[in-house]
Amino acid sequence: MSIVSTSTSAFFERARRDMKDLRTQAENYQAQMSSGSKLERSSDNPVAASRLRALARQEKLSGIDQTSARRANADLSLADAAMSDMADALIHAQELAMRASSSTLTDIQRASIGEELDQIFNNLLSLANARDSSGHALFGGESAGDAYALEASGKAVYVGTTGSRELPLGDGQSVTPSLTGPTFLSFGAADGSVTDLLTVVHTLAQALKGGSADPAGAAGNALADLRTGLDTLSTGQTVIGTRLAWIDVTDDRRVNLSELRSSEEADLGGVDLATALAQLQETMTVLEASQASFTRLASLSLFDRMG
Repeated sequence: MSIVSTSTSAFFERARRDMKDLRTQAENYQAQMSSGSKLERSSDNPVAASRLRALARQEKLSGIDQTSARRANADLSLADAAMSDMADALIHAQELAMRASSSTLTDIQRASIGEELDQIFNNLLSLANARDSSGHALFGGESAGDAYALEASGKAVYVGTTGSRELPLGDGQSVTPSLTGPTFLSFGAADGSVTDLLTVVHTLAQALKGGSADPAGAAGNALADLRTGLDTLSTGQTVIGTRLAWIDVTDDRRVNLSELRSSEEADLGGVDLATALAQLQETMTVLEASQASFTRLASLSLFDRMG
């Protein structure tokens, strides 16, 4: 009789264990579908879990680089817009200098042009002191304040730093998010000296307002410097445009790498919902069949008598 009792106990224990395993398996499938991950614990697959952690770190760092890239793009776009406005102002200054160089103008007319050039100078100074996305000097290097300040004589001088910060773009790449003022505003004048566009415009304005014995000659001489200065400014804009294009290239690469990481994460720990659902349904069917079979077997008279 003890042998029969032992067999009966073994039957019930095995049945309970099998159904428990099926329920656990079904719960695992449900959890995977809910979380989207096949790995509930690192111990499920230590190698895959380690790789998934590495991929997650890379994606987080990529997000930081993306933030820096967006900031660099914003600052470079601000610089490009400011420099475009400067170029428009300088083209107008050239037109005014050409008019002022005419011998047919009166001193009053030249003085009026000088006043207009003063307005252009103030506009150029304001643009040179434009702010970046953080509120710092856009063209002042690492300076938090203005890039240019006015001397007592009214001349603008650069007060920013010579160096500029760089922002990381990822994979060891970085970009300088602007240019320092002297980089694109300073140039070699026709007389061999080093000057800048702000000085040229300011000096011409003063000459036309009575500060020169030969205002028409001063206007003619300023034309060459204005053309050279505009070329220097255009070169600076080309540099800005190249940096913006480089950010686009690194952004494309970052997106491609992110897609590759996502694909690898899906292969390592991702859940195919259709497959998981089919497996869940199969497991539930087997579980229901096992429960029904157990109920029928447990109710047989043989087991009743063995009990």
